[in-house]
Amino acid sequence: MDLDLLAQQVGELLHKHSLMLATAESCTGGWAAKVITDIAGSSAWFDRGFITYANQAKQDMLGVRAETLAAHGAVSEATVREMSEGALARSRAQVSLAVSGIAGPGGATLYKPVGLVYFAWSRVGQPTVTASELFTGDRDGIRQQAVVRALRGVLDVVQRAL
Repeated sequence: MDLDLLAQQVGELLHKHSLMLATAESCTGGWAAKVITDIAGSSAWFDRGFITYANQAKQDMLGVRAETLAAHGAVSEATVREMSEGALARSRAQVSLAVSGIAGPGGATLYKPVGLVYFAWSRVGQPTVTASELFTGDRDGIRQQAVVRALRGVLDVVQRAL
């Protein structure tokens, strides 16, 4: 799907329901926030983005616990859950998304291959939703697929609670 169209759909849905979004991104490096803010008027539904590539940034900016990172690593369900919930707590948004993964070409381990990406979406008053995907392709391809999945997840989380 075209990223610009998807971001437009996210914006229209959030704006229609008077909701604001915050992003917490690691492997995507702010790509989700970029496609969102490419849309004129997105300040009506986008509050802020956190780019927390380093573990210390995840702790400092989003409140991810050092214990979580030590036990599970940056690329994990536990970490993206804390990233998403931290973005919600540290913003004026009612909806947040978080992304952390291994875009490659290096960084893989036996249990965490290149292309593994974890996602979390939080909404005020709702339980946080998490998912993981194993994407294929080069670094840019993996990152782009992750942005698409992250934005589709926002649509799902907002529509589910209506």
